[in-house]
Amino acid sequence: MAHPSMLLHRHLASLPSNTFFFLPATLALFTTLFILFYIFTTPSLFISHQHKHNLKYPLGPSQSSPLTPILPSNGSFHLSAKFPFNDVFGGEDGTVNPVSSRSHFGSKGNSMNDIDVFRDGDIFLEDYQQMNRSFKIYVYPHRRDDPFAHAFLPVDFEPGGNYASENYFKKALMNSHFITEDPRKADLFFLPFSIARLRHDRRVGGGGIQSFIRDYISNISTKYPYWNRTGGADHFYVACHSIGRSAMAKAEEVKLNAIQIVCSSSYFLPGYVAHKDASLPQVWPRTDDPPTITTSERKKLAFFAGAINSPVREKLVKFWRNDSEIYAHFGRLKTPYADELLGSKFCLHVKGFEVNTARIADSLYYGCVPIILANYYDLPFADILNWKSFSIAVVTVDIPLLKKILRGITSDEYSSLRGNVLKVRKHFQWHVPPIDFDAFFMVMYELWLRRSCIRMSND
Repeated sequence: MAHPSMLLHRHLASLPSNTFFFLPATLALFTTLFILFYIFTTPSLFISHQHKHNLKYPLGPSQSSPLTPILPSNGSFHLSAKFPFNDVFGGEDGTVNPVSSRSHFGSKGNSMNDIDVFRDGDIFLEDYQQMNRSFKIYVYPHRRDDPFAHAFLPVDFEPGGNYASENYFKKALMNSHFITEDPRKADLFFLPFSIARLRHDRRVGGGGIQSFIRDYISNISTKYPYWNRTGGADHFYVACHSIGRSAMAKAEEVKLNAIQIVCSSSYFLPGYVAHKDASLPQVWPRTDDPPTITTSERKKLAFFAGAINSPVREKLVKFWRNDSEIYAHFGRLKTPYADELLGSKFCLHVKGFEVNTARIADSLYYGCVPIILANYYDLPFADILNWKSFSIAVVTVDIPLLKKILRGITSDEYSSLRGNVLKVRKHFQWHVPPIDFDAFFMVMYELWLRRSCIRMSND
């Protein structure tokens, strides 16, 4: 009997010469089909009427409900008594709940742990303490007589406007204990240019920012050794205006290597690298304490107001502008914006020119559950917060089904969502000076997660 290897050799020799070309092509085809099968059978982050309207809270096998977000089913976890966790987890009325308290809902007596707003509260609180103790940032120095000092140094006034997050962060960082003047102790290096301020500088403007950034990186990489050690991988910048995304077009190493903390954080667009980069929350500045209003006083089902500057918004207004429960407005409102948010159970964050707007922070501030209509949005603090515990993401193709989706949420499920809104809204507020767990410290934690574990030699 012939040896198996000889039989194989004879069989291969009998094949046409072009067969070997088709073998790898066939393998590649099967691999591609397998990957596509995996992608389309993996649950999506977004709730789609066609595929995911049976998603449930983990209420137990006996309870069924219409559309609700997914929440982890890992049960309760314990917090160290040495940590002031009462400052992190608050009750629906703004008071503090004990860690053992639970939000009860459902006819079967099922419950969900109050602290499911975090992906893992134990790890977050432990890491947060370590970050506060050890995290250090070196800021490239600039003198007050620098011709572009206004773009490099923090503002000397209370930040304002739609892109205030950028200025709030720098102002807080420069006066914080995270700053070190010794670069040998630095975990990360801050590139302190302000995209928003350069945009309004007549010497630079929107068209000159790309060249300005390119020249700035060239200067610091020549004057200091730190950029060249890692190719900028331990450097970061912060920008809230959407022009920040294109500002790095002439400095590819910044876009590819440095950590970008930006408001325009979309998976879909080039230049933003999820997990390397992070989302900066766009927050309209407010100095007053958040208002408190009960659910029973919220008469509208859902509310949106804004310019029609995207196909998504155009579609929303087309379907719902004349509805009696979903209020979709464009143009100037006849009533105060705050009153509309306070009077609505759900508030719509709808993609405009970019995936980001200040409407999520607006919703949270006024105690309204956010509905996110912005495909591919890498949400702020997604590494830390369980967004499905206090918001609902709806794919834009399901806009015609929006009322059905929202009506499918039971009163108990809504109560849980809104209770979590009131717990997380402190993380979407800026303060001068910053306070524990506010937007500044949450951004710092995102940076801390992205620090390198390897210290490079300064030689």
